[in-house]
Amino acid sequence: MAGEIPDLEALERTGTGKGAARQARREGLVPGIVFGGDKEPLAINIPFNALFKRLKDGRFKSTLFNMKVEGHEDVRVICRDVQRDVVKDLPTHVDFMRLRRTTKINLYIPVEFINEEAAPGIKKGGMLTVVRPEVELVVTAGDIPEKITVDLTGLNIGDIVHISDVTLPTGAKPTIDRDFVIANISAPAGLASSDDDEDGDGEAAEE
Repeated sequence: MAGEIPDLEALERTGTGKGAARQARREGLVPGIVFGGDKEPLAINIPFNALFKRLKDGRFKSTLFNMKVEGHEDVRVICRDVQRDVVKDLPTHVDFMRLRRTTKINLYIPVEFINEEAAPGIKKGGMLTVVRPEVELVVTAGDIPEKITVDLTGLNIGDIVHISDVTLPTGAKPTIDRDFVIANISAPAGLASSDDDEDGDGEAAEE
């Protein structure tokens, strides 16, 4: 059930202290640390370009990674902090936490919509308006869902899909307590415009 966990490759950093960190940055690397999981902290370097791309992709602090460091077993990690240069706003240090398979974490899970052809509202020209293309859930690190699925069968114009309408994977729950909206079937724009036009014509006729 778990989705594909992206790999994040790093190098073990032999030196410690500010001197080693500065040397790493000169070599196009970003120093970091991996801690937790009942093991000793591991000093690492991550290629700057690879890290910068991940940061630009977004959700870096809420993405579970499979960290690969030569000479060490692969380990699941999640970012806990990214320090940045105050002037250039570029990453200068990154902290990762090791996760056990039973660890509960917050992750953004994508939403998939199915059976649009079975929604009467869409057949009538209604539009599926997606409010949340992904939902933040509390999940178990060892059982991360690839997606959550919303079945649109039977939905009409004006119908709303709340999080309570969705069957969530076992052990997963939303981070938000309220029953928030995921999507709705809205009336076609042309229909709303024609209603306005009719109102206007009626007023003109009365005058």
